[in-house]
Amino acid sequence: MSSSRRKWWRLAPEVAEALKEGLPVVALESTIVAHGMPYPANLETAREVESIVRAEGAIPATVAVVDGHLQVGCSPAMLERLATEQEVAKVSRRDLPLVLAQGKLGATTVSGTLIGAGLAGISVFVTGGIGGVHRGAEHTWDVSADLEELTLQKVAVVSAGAKSILDLPKTLEVLETKGVTVLGYGTDVLPAFFTPDSGLPLVHRADSPSEVASAMAAKWGLGLQGGMLVANPVPDQHGFDAEEATKKALAAAADQGVEGKSLTPFLLKHIAEATDGKSLAANVALVKHNARVGAQIAVAYAGARPQGQE
Repeated sequence: MSSSRRKWWRLAPEVAEALKEGLPVVALESTIVAHGMPYPANLETAREVESIVRAEGAIPATVAVVDGHLQVGCSPAMLERLATEQEVAKVSRRDLPLVLAQGKLGATTVSGTLIGAGLAGISVFVTGGIGGVHRGAEHTWDVSADLEELTLQKVAVVSAGAKSILDLPKTLEVLETKGVTVLGYGTDVLPAFFTPDSGLPLVHRADSPSEVASAMAAKWGLGLQGGMLVANPVPDQHGFDAEEATKKALAAAADQGVEGKSLTPFLLKHIAEATDGKSLAANVALVKHNARVGAQIAVAYAGARPQGQE
């Protein structure tokens, strides 16, 4: 890798050592810390998720923009800054150049985190739910950059499917068109973030970390570009139907003219208020569950990966 590119990103020492030794590493996004939950739940969840990854035998690498660098692996002090500072930038591929150049503190979205994972050679990334095609996209053309980034980076993304605020059938269609493998983890249907069952059938299923790891090794062993989505349902005891709350939140967003990158945090905040915090509890539970499964997959892939294959 050229030194000019290396200038703009850096690895935490622990992450660098783990990657050098071929140990399992799991990338984690930082928007959930800065924009996805209120304080102190955001910081507590970030710390607990990192602890879960470690308990399963992998090294956590939270990705963010810090002091003019795309930081892969955040220190405790960095996590606290992301959780508490005001006006933390929300960083996708589009935003990354300016936030880096201006030296701002930024929390990476799924697409921004995928870039950090891809640069570092991290093969597993855990998040809550990916972005996708928004409802009404036939009029607004609002489609998340997450879908495009999944075609560019060799990373398996473990999430509770796609966010339930989206047009899920269209999101699945775009993933299929772009050749992104979607694996239902222990399920034959697409999870929809707050609910384990969207009613949309999936073509492929895996029931163990080793099955997912084998699929990863096969895809990248063939030289096929892009990642895959491991759709891991929210645990049943925490799942619920948020459709009514989602419709009300969408109506409020339309009334107030909220759109673009402000739309998702606006909707999630309104859903949390409408469900008396039930959605926040589900969000925390599914992220922890994804972290456990993602770390298990990373450990399995570290053992299954042919020598020399990233």
